[in-house]
Amino acid sequence: MLLTGSNMSGKTTFIRTVAVNSILAQTLNVCFAKEYSAPFFKVYTSIRITDDLLDNTSYYLEEVLTVKELVDASKNYENCLFVLDEIFKGTNTIERISGGKAILSFLNKINHIVLVSTHDIELTDLLEKENYELFHFSELIENEELQFDHKLKEGKLKTRNAIKILELYKYPTEIFTDARMTEQNNFG
Repeated sequence: MLLTGSNMSGKTTFIRTVAVNSILAQTLNVCFAKEYSAPFFKVYTSIRITDDLLDNTSYYLEEVLTVKELVDASKNYENCLFVLDEIFKGTNTIERISGGKAILSFLNKINHIVLVSTHDIELTDLLEKENYELFHFSELIENEELQFDHKLKEGKLKTRNAIKILELYKYPTEIFTDARMTEQNNFG
């Protein structure tokens, strides 16, 4: 599953909830759902990565090392649940999307299930061809306030809210106007 969504819409919370419930169901035979039915999974995650100054590793290198553990585990024939939040957000857009697509395609084999959340809408077109189901969370802006229904919806996200959040949080008009113009002129 490739999960897209606006900022603060619940993507990370959703994939964490699935991972936690998988672990609870497999270890304590209980979960926070009406029903849980799945084979036994080894659960691997790439969530909340941080740099480590003491080990002299950057954020991106920590991501690389964490994701490598998932790649190595995927070579097993055991069922794995891979849960990734914003893969390779520690690097530039082109390499993030290219590398992310390659990794996610590699993980989505054998008996594995992959759940990934992302802001990179470009991944939806690339991974839909590789048997990823697309889902999203979205927002509604009413009376200059963000509202979320936190309902999982099929398909890819069609809205964006990052620049609107700058406006809602009283950034100078010059900033969000410039951002909108740049977005329209360069990214359609």
